[in-house]
Amino acid sequence: MSRLMTIDLGSIYRASRLRVAGLVDDGVSDRAVPATPAWNAHDVVAHLAGVMNDILSGNMEGAATPPWTAVQVERGRDKSVAQVVDEWAEVAPGFETFLSSPDGAKAGAAVMDVHAHETDLRAAFGLEPELSDEVMAWAAERLREGFDSQVAAAGLPAVTIDVPDFEMFRGRLGRRTREQVMAFGWSADPTPYLDTFFLFGPTDHAVGL
Repeated sequence: MSRLMTIDLGSIYRASRLRVAGLVDDGVSDRAVPATPAWNAHDVVAHLAGVMNDILSGNMEGAATPPWTAVQVERGRDKSVAQVVDEWAEVAPGFETFLSSPDGAKAGAAVMDVHAHETDLRAAFGLEPELSDEVMAWAAERLREGFDSQVAAAGLPAVTIDVPDFEMFRGRLGRRTREQVMAFGWSADPTPYLDTFFLFGPTDHAVGL
């Protein structure tokens, strides 16, 4: 049975949510986040809480697009970090229960998102990533499988990428430049695959972790 079937997505989402809540307070709310240069730390937390509210209210039109996420940030603009975190904590448990159910993999993108932004915040605060081997294996497997499917759908020859799970995670989610991704261990010239590789981004500047 694959890791995608066995990992408890609700538990790992909750653990990441609690770590984020412990990282950000009003004293650091305006800290720049290099991985998301348009957002500070407060904005990142407002986005994460806003995703949860939008999922639960069914407001999924344009999901993951800049206009959709911009509205989430604006909804939290005049609230303190503590208020945003409390609202997130209030609505998240029901979703976490769903994530732990047999159908939870359908909402796996939210699990990927919270871990990506947690890592962004930790990098902004000069902290190392806090991603377990289990989470990294799940994320990389999902991202590699998705990439293989997109390559096939685009009519491109199959290709393999020899790169650590963490780099696949950061790269596909737009935290790496085109040049950094081209330096991965591709089994063929990466140029034709780059538009398919990036789910977001690429970034135009190195973001560190």
